[in-house]
Amino acid sequence: MARLQLKNVNKRWGSYVAVKDFDLDIADQEFLVLLGPSGCGKSTTMRMIAGLEDVTSGEIVLGGRNVNNLEPKDRDISMVFQSYGLYPNLSVYENIRFPLRVRKVPKEQHHEMVMTAIRMVELEPFMDRRPADLSGGQRQRVALGRAIVRKPTVFLMDEPLSNLDAKLRVSTRAQIKNLQSKLKTTTVYVTHDQIEAMTLADRVVVMNKGEIQQVGTPTEIYDNPANTFVASFIGSPAMNLVEGRIEGGTFTGDGITVEGLKAPSGPVTLGFRAEDASIVPSGGQIAAPVYAVELLGEASMITWRLGEQLVSVKTAKDYRAETGQMVEASVPAAICHLFDAETGKALPR
Repeated sequence: MARLQLKNVNKRWGSYVAVKDFDLDIADQEFLVLLGPSGCGKSTTMRMIAGLEDVTSGEIVLGGRNVNNLEPKDRDISMVFQSYGLYPNLSVYENIRFPLRVRKVPKEQHHEMVMTAIRMVELEPFMDRRPADLSGGQRQRVALGRAIVRKPTVFLMDEPLSNLDAKLRVSTRAQIKNLQSKLKTTTVYVTHDQIEAMTLADRVVVMNKGEIQQVGTPTEIYDNPANTFVASFIGSPAMNLVEGRIEGGTFTGDGITVEGLKAPSGPVTLGFRAEDASIVPSGGQIAAPVYAVELLGEASMITWRLGEQLVSVKTAKDYRAETGQMVEASVPAAICHLFDAETGKALPR
């Protein structure tokens, strides 16, 4: 069983706090994604799990055993890095075999174990090639095969797709998801890409400035963000956020008025998703000149500048409007989220 627990884990370098009070229980076979901007502490958290960084305080428990003081080699963890870390003088076969040699697995077991991993990452036609003769996607699959071959208790993946182009990211992402479903191995995956997080994860941990902002399924964090940071980080485009005031259940901000909201009077931030609002001929909650029109392929994006804020709404791909044209949008109260203007925390809906 590969249940992984982080109990009030902290990491400090002098006065700098990289990770603060990280408390999380990761279930056996779960695919967990740590998501956040650069410098938020997600890679540091992963490196502490791996044993590459010491824990300042708190506990890391794997399979019921405290591993704080164990060397990385003794934690039964495989890690896939952003850089492929392949040996240029070794073939694909020998690169994948290398961990078995290091761990002194009996030689008679090597071929079957290596070929199983090679088949899983679909590299049979390339197993005699060296890394220089492979594409970026193929090299990353070699790194995945090397992690798979010795059947670790936990996989750690640190931005494994960031060196790939957009097309390869999509195909390799699907392969990672498929592999994890077959291997049923507990996986912790680090990324700053919210699309990767949403498509891969069983649960997502959104981090900022070393602290957990929200933990939940992709659907939970998308539909009910805990604060304005999560709302602005999750989604493509991110949730529209407009500052204003509520008086008597009516929100008023620059260029927008929404009635029928249930919240105390005072300053708030109103949020709504671009795909939940709609363009209307008249009577909309937004009525302003168009700032930009973008064709996305499957839809068009209409953007307004409301005061200092840009607000977008998705509409049909064949919709046409000119910059500066007055266009209205329906933003009903039912689609709106409200956040405390001071703390950024979500208010009850």
